[in-house]
Amino acid sequence: MSEDSRNVVHLTQWDLARRWKISHRTLERWRHRGTGVPYLKIGGRVAYCLSDVEAYEAERKRLPG
Repeated sequence: MSEDSRNVVHLTQWDLARRWKISHRTLERWRHRGTGVPYLKIGGRVAYCLSDVEAYEAERKRLPG
């Protein structure tokens, strides 16, 4: 196992929902539609890689004006 793969942080849909102050159902709806943050589904559980979440946030950053 590489050193980088041991340091990967994942969020549950509830963690991400709390982070963004949205319903976890909204995240479910986005997954169903094929939109939103890339995710992993392992053993029936959904996980979001923190680096993917941060990249998604950075892509949507807007400057005033």
